Amino acid sequence: MDLALDEAESIEGIEKTAGPGVSGPRERARSLWSDAWHQLRRNPVFIISSLLILFLVVISIWPQLIASGDPLQCDLSKSQQGSAPGHPFGYDTQGCDVYTRTVYGARASITVGVCATLGAALLGSALGGLAGFFGGWGDSLLSRVADIFFGIPVVLGGLVFLSVVTSTTVWPVVGFIVLLGWPQIARIARGSVITAKQNDYVQAARALGAGNARMLLRHVAPNAVAPVIVVATIALGTYIALEATLSFLGVGLRPPTVSWGIDISNAASQIRNAPHMLLWPAGALSITVLAFIMLGDAVRDALDPKLR
Repeated sequence: MDLALDEAESIEGIEKTAGPGVSGPRERARSLWSDAWHQLRRNPVFIISSLLILFLVVISIWPQLIASGDPLQCDLSKSQQGSAPGHPFGYDTQGCDVYTRTVYGARASITVGVCATLGAALLGSALGGLAGFFGGWGDSLLSRVADIFFGIPVVLGGLVFLSVVTSTTVWPVVGFIVLLGWPQIARIARGSVITAKQNDYVQAARALGAGNARMLLRHVAPNAVAPVIVVATIALGTYIALEATLSFLGVGLRPPTVSWGIDISNAASQIRNAPHMLLWPAGALSITVLAFIMLGDAVRDALDPKLR
């Protein structure tokens, strides 16, 4: 029985390519992932966005590589002054170096985006995958709960939820984004699992006696994860923008945490007198969000055969 089951599983991942009458060793067919990687390596959008994201991740971990100052060290005598030697972005209202704060602001945004995306993807994939695979009342319950969360306005929910939180760390913001972000991932995972479990190799494995756990982990999940990866990659940029929006409104990250949203909020009232205070953190935020959206679009094009 195990031998027959293993042979059935080979239908899913191994295909031999050799035309009739062709002699010599047969080559293994290229998988979805290897084919996607083959296409991504030749996509300039993927290369540019990956290099930008790599740079942002490096400076978020080691901002000292390109910024030697202290983002919390301020001098009121230099308030709103423009570019100066060693301080190319000028100073903000408190006399803090805008360049140093812009560099250090990447850490909070990248941390919130990555952690919130991982949390929402793991929770949504687990709930949506189980609901789509087993169906029944659990599937109906998940759908109704997801509808409730979809009906909550994100910004209004953030104002209500985060206004009662006094912590100055990134984790309340991460928790809120995960709380409202998992239904989207769950709906994508549910539909993808429902489609994958109807394939012939899954039905063959079921007929040969494979258990639910083996079918879900060995056959269904690997073939249903691609849409989740695409949505999660695009959502990461959206979550970074959401963190900045909540911080701008005063309910997201709070000082002394260095955040692009906080700096944009402080500079908004001084845009006429000192536009450099707003342009640099806003530009860094826009480039970061754009990089992740570009990466998500490239991954979507590579993993969706209909777009090739």
